[in-house]
Amino acid sequence: MDTGGGIRLERLADGHAAAVLAFERENRAWFARSVPDRGDTYFTAAGFAERHRALLAEQDGGACHFHVVREAGGRIVGRVNLVDAAAGSAELGYRVAESAAGRGVARTAVEQVCRLAAEEYGLSELTAVTTVDNAASRAVLARTGFTEAGGAVVGGRPGLAFRRGLRAPGSESARTGQ
Repeated sequence: MDTGGGIRLERLADGHAAAVLAFERENRAWFARSVPDRGDTYFTAAGFAERHRALLAEQDGGACHFHVVREAGGRIVGRVNLVDAAAGSAELGYRVAESAAGRGVARTAVEQVCRLAAEEYGLSELTAVTTVDNAASRAVLARTGFTEAGGAVVGGRPGLAFRRGLRAPGSESARTGQ
């Protein structure tokens, strides 16, 4: 699904494994600045393949919805995921390549996944957490309609929790804009 600005969101599939591993390896140090590192095993071909299969099984079971973000040339520049989907709610997580930072990629991808969450996945609320010192992530969440919902701990670091209600198309609140 094209999210505008040449950014395309795709549901995670088996065929994405090699490109996602390359994306994760290329950006490992960048991500580790703001989120806990995934550990060396994650970045090995065997470890990653096992984890990728597990993610696809979770997705097939409906508990999670994983996506890659591609730029116009087809290169993966981000990931945006909805995890622990249950009772109309899920937790949003996302990461964007260092080379794509500051270009609106995260904002565009989060906006698109919020639409998918309501329209395709039947969710009515999303939550998210970020570290207090991750100003860029906090800005993305604020710009995409999330509101601060209290403190949190992220990988042992002080964090903030956020929440956003979603409107299903055709609902009374969607028609009236409330």
